[in-house]
Amino acid sequence: MKKGLLLLIFCFAVSKAKAAEIVVCATCEVSSVKQAVDLAKSGDTIRIKEGTYKEHEIEILDKSLKIIGENFPVLDAEMKGTAIKIQANDFSIQGLQIKNIGTSHTTDHAAILVSRSTNFSIDNNRLDNIFFGILIERSSKGKITNNRIRSKARSQANSGNGIHMWHSEEIRVERNDIRGVRDGIYLEFANKCDILKNVCKENLRYGLHFMFSDHNSYIENLFENNGAGVAVMYSKFIEMERNHFRKNWGSASYGLLLKEINDATLRHNIFEDNTIAISADNTNRIDYLENDFISNGYAVRIRGACYSNIFKRNNFIANSFDVAYTGNINENEFSRNYWSDYTGYDLNKDGIGDVPYRPVKLFSYLVNTTPEAIILLRSMFIGLLDFSEKVSPVFTPAELVDPQPQLRKIKW
Repeated sequence: MKKGLLLLIFCFAVSKAKAAEIVVCATCEVSSVKQAVDLAKSGDTIRIKEGTYKEHEIEILDKSLKIIGENFPVLDAEMKGTAIKIQANDFSIQGLQIKNIGTSHTTDHAAILVSRSTNFSIDNNRLDNIFFGILIERSSKGKITNNRIRSKARSQANSGNGIHMWHSEEIRVERNDIRGVRDGIYLEFANKCDILKNVCKENLRYGLHFMFSDHNSYIENLFENNGAGVAVMYSKFIEMERNHFRKNWGSASYGLLLKEINDATLRHNIFEDNTIAISADNTNRIDYLENDFISNGYAVRIRGACYSNIFKRNNFIANSFDVAYTGNINENEFSRNYWSDYTGYDLNKDGIGDVPYRPVKLFSYLVNTTPEAIILLRSMFIGLLDFSEKVSPVFTPAELVDPQPQLRKIKW
């Protein structure tokens, strides 16, 4: 047993001793990144000195390499295609500036393309003027952290995503800053991934987009001024916590789109200044707990087939419409929320309104059927309509009430 252990330690020491560092610079013996990759063996480090390297289609196959850039050397793909393609395990790339990735209608060119790989790290890189930024295919157990991604997307057909994950799992995406692409972060058939503390601003379509991706979480991210903040579609078991959805404005925009999802939790999120804070369509068993809805057009807009959802201890403050329904049937629970429009009384001073609150206004129903009616939003006539509907509900869900509205804003 001891001999076997000593032999293992000896082999590990020998392998470490053989690991080399290859330095790349304009005046070095190795002057290109491609040349360094060709010379390198698994376990080696490639250190790229400051400068500009006009290269693309750099391929790393079955080599566990550590690539380090000093002072952000520039890898310029000159709009000719993908910069770096990797199919290997146990590799890392850090400290590079990669720019000018070629666009294509048939090939997903990327600054960094990772395929069929595991145990990798992509950290502290700057990606500029890209088609796709970091593209992950059929890979697992990776970390994508502290990267800055910038582009100038003008149309969805001619732009790609900042971080794109397809058929992958256990990927951690943390503290990246992504702007000016189609979707900031995109997951398709990607499971057990964590999206943490990223900034997704001014992207053409979505800040974050899930499709057919289960058991994922996104926590403490900022989604601001995108075409729409986040879309979670055809997925289940999603944890959404402490995110900030802000200023996602437009005629078809929202902070968060939920479509065909089940068994998820939204907790401690802030929805502020969005056209529609949450649009829910065919969503079931979703818990909305202690979220803030502040100054949105619609706070929650519920479309068809939404059942067994719970809205509890949320703050609804200064929204044009707190809750809107497309029909007059409610299968969801509203309880102990704070509504800034509530005008009831609290005779026993327990902080709970003595009169149940009906958050769905008749005017929201009218706007759903006749959008042009929105011009009457602040008129006295609309106030009379809403009052009459509260007294005798006909068009809005009669059973949709919060029986215990809170008199004070909920702190969480």
